[in-house]
Amino acid sequence: MSHRTATIWVETERPCEVRVVNEEHGVDASARTFTAHGHHYALVEIEGLAPGSRVPYEVLTDGEAVWPEDDGFPPSQIRTLGDDGKLRISFGSCRRSPGTVEEFGYDALAAFAERLRAGGDAVAWPDVLLMVGDQVYADELSDEMRAFIGGRRGPDEPPADEAADFEDYTHLYKLAWHGDPAVRWLLSTVPTFTIFDDHDIRDDWNTSYAWRTEMWSQPWWKDRITGGIGSYWIYQHLGNMSPQERASDPVFEALRKASDTTGDAGAVLDEFAEKADKEPASTRWSYAHDWGGIRLIVVDSRCSRLLTADRRGMLDDEEFEWLNGQCQGGMDHLLIASSLPYLLPKAIHHAESWNEAVAGGAWGKRGAGIGEKIRQAADLEHWAAFEKSFRDVAADVVAVGRGERGTAPASISFLSGDIHYSYLARVTEPGTQSKVAQIVCSPLRNPLQGRFKWANRIAYSRAAGGPFRLLAKLAKVPVPPIRWRMTDGPWFHNAIATVELAGRDCNVRWETPYRGGELTEMGRASIT
Repeated sequence: MSHRTATIWVETERPCEVRVVNEEHGVDASARTFTAHGHHYALVEIEGLAPGSRVPYEVLTDGEAVWPEDDGFPPSQIRTLGDDGKLRISFGSCRRSPGTVEEFGYDALAAFAERLRAGGDAVAWPDVLLMVGDQVYADELSDEMRAFIGGRRGPDEPPADEAADFEDYTHLYKLAWHGDPAVRWLLSTVPTFTIFDDHDIRDDWNTSYAWRTEMWSQPWWKDRITGGIGSYWIYQHLGNMSPQERASDPVFEALRKASDTTGDAGAVLDEFAEKADKEPASTRWSYAHDWGGIRLIVVDSRCSRLLTADRRGMLDDEEFEWLNGQCQGGMDHLLIASSLPYLLPKAIHHAESWNEAVAGGAWGKRGAGIGEKIRQAADLEHWAAFEKSFRDVAADVVAVGRGERGTAPASISFLSGDIHYSYLARVTEPGTQSKVAQIVCSPLRNPLQGRFKWANRIAYSRAAGGPFRLLAKLAKVPVPPIRWRMTDGPWFHNAIATVELAGRDCNVRWETPYRGGELTEMGRASIT
């Protein structure tokens, strides 16, 4: 998606030519499918569009019209960016689908789609939909997913009650994105970008070197990790790249070539996915897009972690060098999306930094073993649990915010999910020309329950931070290089947030469907 281009992603039932057409607007583009593990996909690139276009389109496979379906929804549209310098990004994370309202509440993404459907041009549309993690839950299955798996293997065959391979993942995506007509229509109309988090693969994915060692000792893990990463590359990551990046991508070229010559590129996809897991530097999942005076950087904080017996980093060296290069001034606004919040409530931040130090040996070998068990049991694996990475990003952000890398942006905002509640945190020290904030919106549909909700509510309070900072100090963790305070929230409802950027202004709005399924405003704040 840009001012003049768009890409339509399609999955078909058989190999074919896919065409996207609108005769009135002169749109007629096509692509051949490629095949992986018996599934067929195409990406149709459309060029020469006008800025601010709203072009209804049809999809044909081998000349037969297959989309849009006669389901009561408006025609799908190609929507390009306008040239007025404004941008509206709606985002969220952590969406369980399918499921009942009693289990997970109303779906914020479906409610958002229904409002756009009903309101048409009378309501404000997002220019971009950004989903920042846990688009599917491969380790917490719905009844529909269990029934699908039951038709393929026994209920006790490992990994029990979890997705096992690429085929299982394709059904997870079908349930999440095709099962709800409103969401399917939304994804066919609003340009969408994504990044994975742990449940897209497995809870605590890459939390530590010990975790990785344990997983690769399991005989079923190879099929699971290759299926998870390979399906993510097809169902999510292909849409994150620009047309130019896809055209030069060696994996995309290899898959299309193998599909044409052998009929199925599954083996090529598996080889790539296994290497991406075992050699993180071999693949970059992070990406960046510039839209006028706005830069969006989306950071992979899962697959590209540096996890060895001697070193631990949220990003490997190559990935951090790339991020460092992207963090530049000269923009009106800099947005850094990470599935994991960079700025957490103080109590949680200090607890995680303490735990990293203890697991690293600050309190001896026995303490390290206990620390690792706590790390995995309590999910202590955010940026705070990678102290050096946290400090490195802080140095980048402060340098940009002080105008040391070009004119300082009006705002620098982190966009995140994962933590299952929403809030706004503002950086207070050191001083910068840019306003620096952490915007969290989570979950789209998977709220915290019971004691977990109350524990996080307590941790969010200002008073809870002191004792955990003392604990971190006893483990010789240095004082964080920046200070921040929680200013809005916490909100524990299913929600979707929208960041609105215009000129040097940046505003954010959170909305929830928790009463009756229709979106209502939950919070609003001005970043600048």
